[in-house]
Amino acid sequence: MLTRIRNHIVDRVVRRKYAPHIVIDKRAKLLRLGSRYGGWTFESSDHLEQATIVSCGLGEDASFDVEFAAAFNATVIIVDPTPRAIAHFAQMQARLGQPAACPYSKGGKQPAAAYDLSALAEGSLVLEPSALWTENTRLKFYAPQNLEHVSHSIVNLHNSSCDSASHIEVTAITLDSLVEKYHLSSIPLMKLDIEGAEGRVIESALRNGIYPRQLLVEFDEMNLPSDRSKKTVEDTDRILRQSGYACRYFDGMSNFLYTRD
Repeated sequence: MLTRIRNHIVDRVVRRKYAPHIVIDKRAKLLRLGSRYGGWTFESSDHLEQATIVSCGLGEDASFDVEFAAAFNATVIIVDPTPRAIAHFAQMQARLGQPAACPYSKGGKQPAAAYDLSALAEGSLVLEPSALWTENTRLKFYAPQNLEHVSHSIVNLHNSSCDSASHIEVTAITLDSLVEKYHLSSIPLMKLDIEGAEGRVIESALRNGIYPRQLLVEFDEMNLPSDRSKKTVEDTDRILRQSGYACRYFDGMSNFLYTRD
């Protein structure tokens, strides 16, 4: 117990030391959907009704995607190439139309029976088994050092060893190719939980003239606080602001909401 408390205090001190300077322009009408682990905060708006959104990074917690699709009668394109995420999606699809049979778990591994899928039908959730990246290619997707975790990283965020046992090869897709493939005239909301690749993906999207109206982003490098992570996040924040975005919410850890009117 004492060790856990001590580690928690040290983590808070280190996070504070390397916290990026990001101005939060707070706004009312924020809504949070999803489990304690996998939930996200965003602006509730009429433009989300019956919308198609893009959610990058599934893992084994689709609580936000499921609740969003149900709340807004929306379609969610889920982008994740990891085998465990694909298997989790298949388990969810097998329960479409059924209510939840158990509560959410405390961690990030949800049983499929925890999702209330009673309001969802075939096509409400669509899986794109690719990694979102800056080019259409095949690339290495590095496993985390803790193999109990599902999330892989294009940029080898967790510095896993680079031998053949520590990565898988996946198809990568750009956001503009995703837009073309699914015939999206706009993206009212996009979630990015892509293990350190978010900065480069955001820069590439903006350079290609793609501006999601709401951007929910986890800056994963903030979970490994350093001078480098601080600079990386501040650089991405600056690029977003130069493109007309304002930061509306920060969860105190690494999740942010940006909007562009």
